[in-house]
Amino acid sequence: MVDRRQHWETVYGNKAVDEVSWFQQHAASSLRLIEGCADKNAHIIDVGGGASVLVDGLLDAGYRNLTVLDLAESALAASRARLGARAQPVQWIAADITRAELPAARYDVWHDRAVFHFLTDPADRARYVEQVLKSVKPGGHVIVATFGPGGPLQCSGLDVACYAPEALHAEFGAPFRLLGHQTEIHRTPTGQEQEFVYCYCRRI
Repeated sequence: MVDRRQHWETVYGNKAVDEVSWFQQHAASSLRLIEGCADKNAHIIDVGGGASVLVDGLLDAGYRNLTVLDLAESALAASRARLGARAQPVQWIAADITRAELPAARYDVWHDRAVFHFLTDPADRARYVEQVLKSVKPGGHVIVATFGPGGPLQCSGLDVACYAPEALHAEFGAPFRLLGHQTEIHRTPTGQEQEFVYCYCRRI
């Protein structure tokens, strides 16, 4: 069985943050979706945010109550170093999202780009959804992006699951009302194209 924490620490230990396949110079789609559903006082958690620049964009846009969670402490450290003093008001959590201790009914927005598709074990997916149900306020928004049907079957040496929008929403089920979805073609640092599906829901 793969030690997930060690796996991702190794990935970030061996590659610069702009060399990993999911790297984005600007998290434009995620930022647009969040700005469309959350005011500046919203409590937002970026799951798997690690070294992502989404937190930079959110800070630039005036959001104040931000949490970034990642399994790899080295990825979080890269973001803190990049942000410098701006990192201070952000809450940084190094944890496995399927086992993290998150506060109840805390978040107005849950964002995840490229974590959920690594959860190939149904039990892990069930624990993930339980975390969302517990920690997102009723009426809060959930934005999850995974590889789409045309995406790769492996990423960073691990198997992944690919989802059409309806299948991704079905993993979350009735407590979440699907508001919309979109497809994005992501170009990796090596020039490959990957299909991502973004689903956004409201926690009922």
